[in-house]
Amino acid sequence: MTSPPLYELSHLDALEAEAVHIFREVAATFEHPVLLFSGGKDSVVMLHIASRAFWPAPIPFPVMHVDTGHNFDEVIEFRDRTVDRYRLRMVIASVQDDIDAGRSVEESGIRASRNRLQTATLLRGIREGGFDAVFGGARRDEEKARAKERVFSFRDEFGQWDPRAQRPELWNLYNGRHRRGEHIRVFPLSNWTELDIWQYVRDRHVELPSLYYAHRRQVVPRDGMLLAHTRFLQLGSGEESHEALVRFRTVGDATCTGCVESNATTPDEVVVEVAASRVTERGATRADDRISEAGMEDRKKEGYF
Repeated sequence: MTSPPLYELSHLDALEAEAVHIFREVAATFEHPVLLFSGGKDSVVMLHIASRAFWPAPIPFPVMHVDTGHNFDEVIEFRDRTVDRYRLRMVIASVQDDIDAGRSVEESGIRASRNRLQTATLLRGIREGGFDAVFGGARRDEEKARAKERVFSFRDEFGQWDPRAQRPELWNLYNGRHRRGEHIRVFPLSNWTELDIWQYVRDRHVELPSLYYAHRRQVVPRDGMLLAHTRFLQLGSGEESHEALVRFRTVGDATCTGCVESNATTPDEVVVEVAASRVTERGATRADDRISEAGMEDRKKEGYF
């Protein structure tokens, strides 16, 4: 008679174990890793798992925020508080610095956004920091181009990505070989879904910025979305804001990140809501992903997240 296993990993346990293995593999084989941390839910979960991967030692690499300057106040407050709690070194790569130096040109008009300008700032931050591995919170379920990524994504000396030159990862064997000036983007949450993220937040009691839960906010309907009426959003002719009970499914530049009407005020309620959704969070609430069918892939080839 076969004895039952002493312990069977749950789905979330298996995903967490995979991510822990990825973090430890990078720490063991790269000289200067960095974790991209914006205060958004995926980067928060990624940081939480990193802390578990190296406990009781501290996280052995810094975090970097590519700062557009058009952030939600709640996210910046949470970002700073979290960095202090984990006692991390934070590198801020500022889009405003690149605009002031003439390296980037800011858009104008009511649909102007700094989101696309993040690419040049990200690559500058990687180059100036000498980082050879960059952890990102992208998941394959988010968008078509991201579904093409490997866990270890090679970027050339210009920071560019070639989807046809992805390396095989049979049996979870990762190839981090690169020359000086090149680097590897690493995605520990590749195999997670939005629902996995929220179930993990619920089960592991992970704290998130308050705007991920339902709250009353002034919003502006535009292009089939509800945009938060912040100091960064310019109203167009005939546009008016109104108050609604909303929450954010994803967080980015405040000028292009939409929210959804929701009554979900707890992780349990968000899990139920996400389980019923048939549209990804980026597809539903990110104006920058609607530029064209190949918009995200084109930006990734240029060096975007």
